[in-house]
Amino acid sequence: MRKGKMVAQGAHASMKATLENIDHPYVVEWLKGPFTKIVVGVPDEESLFEIYTLALRSNIPCSLILDAGRTEFGGVPTYTAVGIGPAPDAYLIPITGHLKLL
Repeated sequence: MRKGKMVAQGAHASMKATLENIDHPYVVEWLKGPFTKIVVGVPDEESLFEIYTLALRSNIPCSLILDAGRTEFGGVPTYTAVGIGPAPDAYLIPITGHLKLL
């Protein structure tokens, strides 16, 4: 993905995870603070699904983004991003701590 597309997909994931869980205690607390976000990458779509599944199983607010493929991916809908959190570091680090920062 182009850098701008990556930023947009990350923003979609962040907003969706927040808005779909707006009453979750972690989200309520996060909205009071500095809005910390950390961006990491995965090597492939399978890894993206694994991370998303781990977050779901941990009851952490999360979202999975399916891009329509209009501007990239040759018109093929493609999963591009996962938004995880907000949540305490103790819950996030086991899921994403091994991933490289972008």
